[in-house]
Amino acid sequence: MKSLKFDNRFIAEMPGDPVIGPGVREVRAAAYSLVRPTPVSAPSLLAWSRETAGLLDLDASDLASPEFAQVFAGNALLPGMQPCAANYGGHQFGHWARQLGDGRAISLGELINRAGQRWELQLKGAGPTPYSRTADGRAVLRSSIREFLCSEAMHHLGVPTTRALSLVGTGDRVVRDMFYDGHPQAEAGAIVCRVAPSFLRFGNFELPASRGELALLRQLADFTIDRDFPEIGGDGEARYAQWFAQVCERTAVMVAHWMRVGFVHGVMNTDNMSILGLTIDYGPYGWIDDYDPDWTPNTTDMQGRRYRFGWQPKIAYWNLNRLAGALSPLFGNPQPLQEGLQRYREAYAGAEQDNIARKLGFAECLDQDIALMEDLQSLLQAGEMDMTIFFRALARIDGDEPSPQPFADAFYDETKRVAVAPLLSAWLQRYRQRLQSDPLDSVARVKRMNAANPRFVLRNYLAQQAIDRAEQGDASGIAELLEVMRRPYEEQPGREAYAARRPEWARDRAGCSMLSCSS
Repeated sequence: MKSLKFDNRFIAEMPGDPVIGPGVREVRAAAYSLVRPTPVSAPSLLAWSRETAGLLDLDASDLASPEFAQVFAGNALLPGMQPCAANYGGHQFGHWARQLGDGRAISLGELINRAGQRWELQLKGAGPTPYSRTADGRAVLRSSIREFLCSEAMHHLGVPTTRALSLVGTGDRVVRDMFYDGHPQAEAGAIVCRVAPSFLRFGNFELPASRGELALLRQLADFTIDRDFPEIGGDGEARYAQWFAQVCERTAVMVAHWMRVGFVHGVMNTDNMSILGLTIDYGPYGWIDDYDPDWTPNTTDMQGRRYRFGWQPKIAYWNLNRLAGALSPLFGNPQPLQEGLQRYREAYAGAEQDNIARKLGFAECLDQDIALMEDLQSLLQAGEMDMTIFFRALARIDGDEPSPQPFADAFYDETKRVAVAPLLSAWLQRYRQRLQSDPLDSVARVKRMNAANPRFVLRNYLAQQAIDRAEQGDASGIAELLEVMRRPYEEQPGREAYAARRPEWARDRAGCSMLSCSS
């Protein structure tokens, strides 16, 4: 590992906090603070991703070395690493929250691999930083398992995402009040190494704009374009306009993928929105089981349901408006920002239509198909049907004589199955008629649908089962579940249990349905 090459441009080119180390403080006119991870007592490697390791030019022998666990627990640094915590703000649940920053994440540095690609390595749960406020900067095993697994599961689903290299147990206990109900408990601690080309967020730009630090805002925008959007040419406002439009388009594509696979982020604050259009910060997330556009997995969001499944495209647009406001001092006229926001609307509409065509197995989405999908979604909700199971089963129907029978396993309630049966049959007849006018043959249709509708997703109850085993000392369930999630669109004979609908015992169990923002 000592041969790894680090090129820490963020630290080299952006202004930093003159005070080094932890200690809660307001950090002004600076993009980051230098701070080292706090060592842990007994680091041990619990799980790792071979694909992400490959991106970093690491192999199994590197990960098997005792040094690996020491480095990726924060106990040691490799030559060239310069750990820091980023300074940013954000809108949380619709309200400006001022300075936030990396409160429990510490970036080790920017690695350049043999292919010339840049990857930032970041430890989540590595100890206090200047942005930790009243917290300890640590993370517990359960949340770290969820972050590790979901980062990789989303990648294999084809969703733009940050990645995860490793999950390291710390040997220390961390006290958390999981549901903020006055019952804190000491839990096992763990640290995830997250990997991305950049961890910059909307909030990195919002904070200097809110403080009137316009020189820093401009410097950060120029730096971000130079490093992370090198294909953008020109200068001045035209350059910033191209960049903002790209951010809007990437965000639209990302959210459309969420909607395609039934993923709910759970906490779409602007400080959790990647400037690269990557899914970032896996906290109280979840997958839609029984289809409900009003479902949120976040207990903190239960009353307002701001971040519910069906609102995610709207919230992403709201967040982009906040970013546009932060960037407005870089423009003499707001028109380019409005054009960027229009780019989001157009890109999302196009991606949504592509989702419809792919999920229903059409060569392209016609105007009538939008209503066909909307009516189907209403049926899924009325019948309390499992979204993932239904769409996978839809590829198996007889296109000439469609029957509701293939969908039997998708229903959570027998009474509702009987109630919606006539409506489902009527919808299937409309679907049959549409298939007859589509140029795809049945083989191409099934192939297209199965490439868009996953057989396996990281349901919360599956993750919780791996967590339960790990908390009892058996971490093997993490690797077993990750192996399934590596091939989410394949049938994988013998692993049918991983594709089953949520069991009744998991409907209301903590960790299987609702989660909090607490680590």
